[in-house]
Amino acid sequence: MGRRIAIVEDEAAIRANYSDAFARQGYEVAAYADRPAALAAFRDRLPDLAIIDVGLGDEPEGGFTLCAELRALSQRVPIIFLTARDSDFDVVSGLRLGADDYLTKDISLPHLLARVAALFRRLDVLADAAPQEDRVERDELMLDVSRLTASWQGEPVPLTLTEFWMVHTLVRHPGHVKSRDQLMSDAKLVVDDGTITSHIKRIRKKFAAIDPAFDQIDSVYGAGYRWKARA
Repeated sequence: MGRRIAIVEDEAAIRANYSDAFARQGYEVAAYADRPAALAAFRDRLPDLAIIDVGLGDEPEGGFTLCAELRALSQRVPIIFLTARDSDFDVVSGLRLGADDYLTKDISLPHLLARVAALFRRLDVLADAAPQEDRVERDELMLDVSRLTASWQGEPVPLTLTEFWMVHTLVRHPGHVKSRDQLMSDAKLVVDDGTITSHIKRIRKKFAAIDPAFDQIDSVYGAGYRWKARA
């Protein structure tokens, strides 16, 4: 069997359409119509990736709740929101909860399949890179590439897959500015500028929760971001 994708969508026709498309690509698909059914399944077996609608049945925010519940079970499972709701507030809310991507339902199936394949490629790249670069240490930061874990001042930082890969990209060359396009390229990610900004804000908050003085990630106006080089 291929990788297991969970699809959580309350509209039966849409759920079947997505399920068939992913099954044709060789994925194992598990589809759920509501949050309780999906959560019960996740507690029994984590998927390799979850695609979640925001509104689920009689729960207008059910997808957001499920995302938080899945993140409590695993920081590493990639999560994509796929929804008709496209307000900036909803996008930011989804990313703050730990989603790796936020897409609207007007996306074409080929584009959706490509985004999912890109997420899995990032997992494969990290796995392949582990023997060459098992640990990355920069002052108080330690990244364990083989385990996809990060720590700051000895305390674990609960980064999602996307967040881990972005930090990894920045810290490889401290002081060097990484544009948004470079971050997307290095992280095998295809999103808009606003999504990159939201991820960076979330990363900073996670480090600041451990160290309120954390200021290692600089925004370089009009250019991108860099990890500060220390003398």
